[in-house]
Amino acid sequence: MFLALKDLVNLFNDKQGIQDDVLFRTISDKAAEEQPMGLFVPVNSEAGELLEAISHGAIAAVWDKEKTLPRYTPTQFPIFFTNDLVEAMREIINLYIEKLDGETNKNMDRTNFKISNNTLLNKNNQTYDIAGQLAKLLTQNNQERRG
Repeated sequence: MFLALKDLVNLFNDKQGIQDDVLFRTISDKAAEEQPMGLFVPVNSEAGELLEAISHGAIAAVWDKEKTLPRYTPTQFPIFFTNDLVEAMREIINLYIEKLDGETNKNMDRTNFKISNNTLLNKNNQTYDIAGQLAKLLTQNNQERRG
């Protein structure tokens, strides 16, 4: 199950660009990371430039309201604005886990979270290892079926 652009439309009030329904195959906090059909969330200054993220496959971005969007940003490119990028990433992860709602079929296509920034881990007490969360859901799901 993939995270959809329409999921983010409901999560963020402030947005611009085309809001067509597309599915995100990746979510990354690094512009240099390959992110086909990706959502770019630059959580700090080391994340890289939006143009680089677009060249690596980003099709949308979450952006700090206080920062000016680069002039080269395509008019139709979906941008979701927030006051706190780390909190936005946390909300996206939680939304995705909620969307899965226990569905963890091993053959199911899933959004690939490519999160490498330690800020995400240090700011919050909960884990940001989405693979770990999916494994936990799978284990819980299997135990419920056996009982």
